[in-house]
Amino acid sequence: MFRPLPEAAQPGSGLWVTFMDLAINTQAPTDVTSRSLAPDIARGFMLLLVAVSHAPAFVSRWDLGPEALNTIAVFIRSLVAENQARVMFVFLFGYALGQLTERQRARGSDWASIRKLLRRRSLWLIVIGFAHSTLLVPFDIIAVYGLTLLLLAPLVRTRDSVLWWTSALMLVPATLLLSWQSVTAQTAAGMGAPMTMAHLMAPDYGAHVLAGLPFWPLKTAVSPIVVVPDMLLGIWAARRRMLDEPERHARFLLRVTAILMAVSVIGRSPMALQLAGVLTTSNRWTVAGAHALTGYAGGLGMAAASGLVAIRLGRDHGRLTAALAALGQRSMTFYLFQSVVWVALFYPFTLDLRDDMGFAASCVVAVALWIASILLADWMRRTGYRGPAEALLRRLSYGRTEPVSA
Repeated sequence: MFRPLPEAAQPGSGLWVTFMDLAINTQAPTDVTSRSLAPDIARGFMLLLVAVSHAPAFVSRWDLGPEALNTIAVFIRSLVAENQARVMFVFLFGYALGQLTERQRARGSDWASIRKLLRRRSLWLIVIGFAHSTLLVPFDIIAVYGLTLLLLAPLVRTRDSVLWWTSALMLVPATLLLSWQSVTAQTAAGMGAPMTMAHLMAPDYGAHVLAGLPFWPLKTAVSPIVVVPDMLLGIWAARRRMLDEPERHARFLLRVTAILMAVSVIGRSPMALQLAGVLTTSNRWTVAGAHALTGYAGGLGMAAASGLVAIRLGRDHGRLTAALAALGQRSMTFYLFQSVVWVALFYPFTLDLRDDMGFAASCVVAVALWIASILLADWMRRTGYRGPAEALLRRLSYGRTEPVSA
């Protein structure tokens, strides 16, 4: 699984190896220098947002520590990370899906063979996601991607207008579902201290595994609702190589980034201020709906911004850029790595630190975990190791080691 590769044999194509595109790739690895930078740095940065979004759920007392720092951390997490990290993740998954389809068509593959590959990938993603959700933590997106791909694979070859209309229509139930989850959480918090994952942890590992089994099917079956809109837009963007050739789309990416990020800040600020205790409002549904809906705008805006960053960096990549891209190339591995760390730090049958830190401290742990992930990913890049999760999924999907192109 951790078999070293020569540097020239590192997996290539800008939408590969990482968690999202592993669900769909069939082409053999190419030279690492041919990779598109924008998707990799987007995934690398996205893992920071994922860590910050998840970390507070593993501590039981959000009010521990300096009140001012906790308030600032709550505001930043709600404004920048919550929901928007998922949107970036799903958009890049859809982008990889569109990229694969175009690549396979160019190689002469018919739809039947492409669909068979997508089905194999989706089924293995569901299996890996099930193991992740039950053996580690319940915050799983892998199985959701697998199920969404299994259900909606035919949309990768549909017309652009169908992608746009389907995405727009699915925004309605997706926003309602996210708003309901938010209002429910706020209502529960209004009755006392916020209910987090820390309050539901089983006392031993066996009970932990059994506790997750009954809820996994329902959570996985419902969650595709919220990922379809950005997935379909990712397919559309891949057809135009928005992130593979960002120089050709610089003006469009600049407009998209500016407009969508402005919409995100305006629409998400009320909820962020409310959660931070600065703003009080009785209209929770409106605030929650605006926060969820404009979260889609913010996630797409940050994905577009990665294209602008790639243009700015050009081909002269420094050590930090290479390390961040290496993290993005191994994003499935380090997404799972985060879960391993959460279990090791916070669960009762491990270090049990859930009662020892507050909201801000948990976010600091998330940032430290992200930095450690960058350093480890850079070491893997320099020593020629693929991400073990990526290698496993490729082996499961193909049943053999893929050949390396010259």
